[in-house]
Amino acid sequence: MALLLGAFYGLQILSFLRPYSEPLQLIFTVAQILIITLIVVRIVNVLTAWFGERAKRKKRVSVHVLFVLRTVIRAIVYIFAFLAILVVFRVDLSGAVVGLGVGGIAIALALQNVLSDVFSAFSIFFDRPFEVGDFIVVGDYSGTVTKIGIKSTRLQLLQGEELVMSNRQLTTTSLRNFRKLKKRRVVFRIKVAANTPSEKLEKIPSMITKIIEKNEQAEFDRAHLMEFGDFSLDFEIVYYMKTSDYGKYLDTQQQINFDILDAFKGEGITMPFPTQTIFLGGSNHSQPPSNE
Repeated sequence: MALLLGAFYGLQILSFLRPYSEPLQLIFTVAQILIITLIVVRIVNVLTAWFGERAKRKKRVSVHVLFVLRTVIRAIVYIFAFLAILVVFRVDLSGAVVGLGVGGIAIALALQNVLSDVFSAFSIFFDRPFEVGDFIVVGDYSGTVTKIGIKSTRLQLLQGEELVMSNRQLTTTSLRNFRKLKKRRVVFRIKVAANTPSEKLEKIPSMITKIIEKNEQAEFDRAHLMEFGDFSLDFEIVYYMKTSDYGKYLDTQQQINFDILDAFKGEGITMPFPTQTIFLGGSNHSQPPSNE
């Protein structure tokens, strides 16, 4: 750019080139537009390459999204450069602008769904509601994100199969991302026999508190006798898991259940089975008095 400007102002000093000053000015203006365009395209290439390396290293999103984004930006830059050159040559752009507008509307209507998925892919990339490797729940489906493409995202479901969902569907619905889960709140209930003595019932909350507090992965919250059931007395227990790992949660809950069973067995506390008592009464059949 500096060399071009230096050559332009240097040639203006030459007297024999003054009759050609207007064509030279057009040539140098077009050259400036082309150089600026190349500089902008180069910056776009460097930035997308840098983001692509980060995305590839951290496995956040498919590099195809960056490739398409780079192509779109470069196309826009080239179009503006071409229009600027036409303006320099004083070409009437009113008809071209109208034609591009009508053509753009027609193309947008024809590719409405595809363009919606493409822009949704950009939304996923910049907003990052989830990344590759995250476990998400969308509607009735739950699985791990394996790939984020320009049109669709692929999930490895718990059942083993692969689910392909459009990016537009993922950005227009609510989803749960369990990678963001810091602590898991666990609520469960225990039923004991309705004829359990009150002195044993009063021991149950403290027994459960000790059982949960001795587990390093669990953080005790509360344990209360919540309600009187049809055939039992129901206790509700709440604790927090200090990790989001689902396997560790199952291991912890299993150990807590085993410890509760052992503690109840030592105290002689029983867990009831659903029972129902039916009382059958006799019927008195009396004949009405006869009227004679």
